[in-house]
Amino acid sequence: MAIRDVLMRGDLTLTPSEEKIVRLLLTDYPTSGLGTASSLARRAGVSDPTVVRLVMKLGYEGFPDFQAKLLAEVEARLHSPLLMMEAKRQSGSNDSAVLAYLDSVTTALQKATAATPVQTYERAARLLMEAKGEVVLVGGRFSRHIAGMLAGYLVQFRPKVRDLGVLSPQTFDTLADLDRRDVLVVFDYRRYQLDVMAYAKQAAALDVRIVLFTDQWLSPISDLAEVTIVSPLEVASPYDTLAPAIAQMEALTAHIVSTLDDDARARIERLEKVRHANAVTLDSDPQENGAGHTHGPRKIPGPKSAKQDDKA
Repeated sequence: MAIRDVLMRGDLTLTPSEEKIVRLLLTDYPTSGLGTASSLARRAGVSDPTVVRLVMKLGYEGFPDFQAKLLAEVEARLHSPLLMMEAKRQSGSNDSAVLAYLDSVTTALQKATAATPVQTYERAARLLMEAKGEVVLVGGRFSRHIAGMLAGYLVQFRPKVRDLGVLSPQTFDTLADLDRRDVLVVFDYRRYQLDVMAYAKQAAALDVRIVLFTDQWLSPISDLAEVTIVSPLEVASPYDTLAPAIAQMEALTAHIVSTLDDDARARIERLEKVRHANAVTLDSDPQENGAGHTHGPRKIPGPKSAKQDDKA
């Protein structure tokens, strides 16, 4: 079994410190594991013994054994006919910009699969669903839209979900009501937005627990986060892609759905009744049984014209 597959095993139980090491190994695989144990520990922000304990938990005799197998894997990949074929493949200059871009997004999505251990999603789901207080969501100029999407999902599963939207001086007032019972979900990708970082830093000072979605270079908020989900950004475009980030957000949602209890399901049923009563969607219009009824916005009668008054 490849070391990447070992790191992604679903049955692994990782401590937060071990999770940091695994995330680092996966983010820059395989080169992140080719240095010394001390350098790996320093980059992950953990102790040297933590690195040794992790590799032994993974089934290796120690860090030298782990590294020897990693080097053997690298050598095998360098001599792989498939890898050489891919390396010599045309760069796609004959493809349209659209196809080249979509292909690069597909590659980024594949990298996202290996960038974060499954246990990280599980830990994030527990934090979000077990929070006794609020779940507050915030993001940057573009990533705040993903925060809003996640808020839209979460509000179906639990109460006390707040999407901060665009940060303003007034938004910072919400910090006055936050404490250790609350969870802050942050979406922060390069170039890392100053107001988002400021809000997260002040929330952390209040013992608010933080779930962070970020890129492989890691937002400074990663030093404050209890859970970090890493997304690759680079594609065939001058703009970074958020497609993997959306997929990771939806993957987290899918995991939450798979673990819903009766209370959460009852909440969804109540929401559906409210939406049906208010004809929120096409299939819930209370007048849909009327003959010849056309769905769409109802027209509000305006003032009659003079000609209409004459006919009345």
